[in-house]
Amino acid sequence: MLERKITLEYAHRILFTRDVFEPRNTTVRDLLLLDADPKVPRVLVFIDDRVLAAQPTLADAIRSYTEAHAEVMELAGDPVILPGGEPCKNDFSRLEQCWKAIDTAALDRHSYVFVIGGGAILDLVCFAASTAHRGIRHVRFPTTTLSQGDGGVGVKNGVNFFGKKNWLGSFSVPFAIINDFAFLESLPDRERRNGIIEAIKVALIRDQAFFKEIETMAPALAALEQSALERVVQRSAELHVDHIATSGDPFELGSARPLDFGHWAAHKLEQISKFRITHGEAVAIGIAVDLIYSVKKGILDATTAERILTLIEGIGFATFSPHLLEKGRSESAVILDGLEEFREHLGGELTVTLVPEIGHKLEVHEMDRDLILAALTDLRARRSAEGPTMISSAPSASLTDSFLP
Repeated sequence: MLERKITLEYAHRILFTRDVFEPRNTTVRDLLLLDADPKVPRVLVFIDDRVLAAQPTLADAIRSYTEAHAEVMELAGDPVILPGGEPCKNDFSRLEQCWKAIDTAALDRHSYVFVIGGGAILDLVCFAASTAHRGIRHVRFPTTTLSQGDGGVGVKNGVNFFGKKNWLGSFSVPFAIINDFAFLESLPDRERRNGIIEAIKVALIRDQAFFKEIETMAPALAALEQSALERVVQRSAELHVDHIATSGDPFELGSARPLDFGHWAAHKLEQISKFRITHGEAVAIGIAVDLIYSVKKGILDATTAERILTLIEGIGFATFSPHLLEKGRSESAVILDGLEEFREHLGGELTVTLVPEIGHKLEVHEMDRDLILAALTDLRARRSAEGPTMISSAPSASLTDSFLP
């Protein structure tokens, strides 16, 4: 056997700015100057149609910026406008449209793809870029709190296939991520709130001090104040990037995926709801499921779980959806199928991240389905009550009754 070690080093760059395409802003210019190639690179831009609707002059601003900095970039054509939101990842023709645009523009591996939009558009276009010519450099411009603080700053991309979230995808380190906080100001309230839950998630598994800071900012976050949103988004991005860079497993070759705390149920819940529930909303519910499960399993104390749930609900997230109770053909809760799909997506043995205390994580390889169902019962009761209900560490009575209409 002939064996050699191949070691690759990547620069994972994330920049924070405002009004990135204002000609006096040199963020993009300075970034492209890092490229040692003396030839001016060609750039193809993809834009989320929802961003363009909120900022109708964006395409013109990009053209003006390119003209002002022609020494470092050349547009390869008009911006490609794509419909945003999770449905774009369900439509394979959108992926083909991206590939076609890259081919028509005659991009090569010394070119760049710029993609401006929410997490779904970033996933779609970056997958197209990472597979065209075995990888074209791409720069992400996330435009939502969710993508600026979590999904958009990572190294994963992909589309939904076979009815499964991100079944088709790749790992590809972007040339850079540029978080322009001005994009957040034009978001609808639902989108502004979504990213807060990923900040809470990463604080729960990595940073107790940040969790306390989020608690302090809870009234401002509930009111969606811009300065508070910018703070949690930036710190969330830093923690996510730190984990990717220092975990020793940036491309998830192992079975653990701690940044997906609460996600085994969240991904399945999105699918069950036909993506009417947003990713952030689903993660809030998924975290709630795992928190109450952890109490019943004796992993987490009830007082801490209540503290976390109170924060999540106080910021404006629901912690229950009737979709959690939907049954499949076997008369079992469909949400439980999310465990095997989660395991299958990672490979190896089932590994679910739980929180034994704020700022710490615990990997478990088995989940008690009866206790999960009991947690769902508690969450339904919590929603039905006037206020928060006491979290019980015991299995709920009459699990069967909890799934009656």
